[in-house]
Amino acid sequence: MAYSGTLISLICGAIWGAISMLVTGVTLTLVTGEVAVPQVGAAALAGALHALVMVWRGSSRGSLSDHPVPLLVAFVVLLAATFAAPFTLSFEVVPVFQAAALLVFLLALGFANALCLKGVPLTSMSRYDREIVYIRVLKGLGFVMFTILVALPFYVMVMTSLKSQQQLLANPLDLSIDVSQGLVSLFRSYVELFTKYNFGTYLLVSGFVSVATVLLTLIFSVPGAYAVSRLRFPGRAFLSRSVLLIYMVPAIVLVIPLYAVFSQLGLRNSLTGLLIVYPATTIPVALYMLQGYFRGLPAELEEAGLMDGLSRIGVIMKITLPLSLPALASVSLYVFMIAWNEFLFAFMFLDNPDIFTLSRGVVALNSSEVPRQHLMAGAVIATVPVLFIFLWFERFLVQGLTAGSVKG
Repeated sequence: MAYSGTLISLICGAIWGAISMLVTGVTLTLVTGEVAVPQVGAAALAGALHALVMVWRGSSRGSLSDHPVPLLVAFVVLLAATFAAPFTLSFEVVPVFQAAALLVFLLALGFANALCLKGVPLTSMSRYDREIVYIRVLKGLGFVMFTILVALPFYVMVMTSLKSQQQLLANPLDLSIDVSQGLVSLFRSYVELFTKYNFGTYLLVSGFVSVATVLLTLIFSVPGAYAVSRLRFPGRAFLSRSVLLIYMVPAIVLVIPLYAVFSQLGLRNSLTGLLIVYPATTIPVALYMLQGYFRGLPAELEEAGLMDGLSRIGVIMKITLPLSLPALASVSLYVFMIAWNEFLFAFMFLDNPDIFTLSRGVVALNSSEVPRQHLMAGAVIATVPVLFIFLWFERFLVQGLTAGSVKG
């Protein structure tokens, strides 16, 4: 059966019209606190006509870049089909936010249709061209779903942390923020975390443990990965393939015997115990990541260094490590995030609030005596630093993870 570009554009436009209106309406409800019911059917109709007009103009002019007319058609159809109430709210209710939401809907619809229907004709399409459109739509839906799954919990967490106890009790589902109350009242939960709940100490302890874990992991994993990738010794191939076997054992299985052993050795309820366990769990993955990168480095450079009189340690320090900075940065970032977010061992081993890590401190807030907004504020504090660090060093992480994947 031959499908024409007209039918494909109508279906694609209807999908993106419904999705854009649904996401925009839910966002409007979260931001304003007003119950906005998005008119999904009318939006699907507007999206279908938008796509049809856009494809028609693109096929007749050879370009899909002329968006004002299709967007105007979608705007008129949406208002006409919903009687000027696309979110079932009177325009007198939060008019600025409704206008902004309508603009966001139109922009999202135009952007999605332009990407998915690029080059689509009104006439019949080949199977290959149809599959290209299907893949674009599925990729777009996946991206939207992933964004919602990531952004929505974070938004709820941040908005809840900015609420007062009275506001939460009055309407727990109201996630809008009253900025007129002033910055002092708005960020009261964060101030009280540091003044009443010792969160500054938790940050320092987590920072110390994470940085120390990174250093200990690199100290042991760099020479280990170099030995596996460059030196020849019995069992080298087996060791190279078995470094990740520790991850086949769940952490919950290890925590009970470790708890008993650390209690007998006096290492429980101390940071020393954590600095033994954390590197033990991060060194294998660091070895695995670094050995692939080291194999990709030219061996001739190290041989030249040996001929010039450098020792193996000198070759590693002066040649291998400077060339491996991207891999070292990616390993450091990965290990830092593991140590920063680790909860199970910290929860089992630490009882003294003076040495709680951040994740352990956040759990300590989960009680009936602590307001819920303080728990959410603690979760935000635990999330934001590592999020910014990850975004800053993300290019090193990608480069280090892919290095050595072809040659090795």
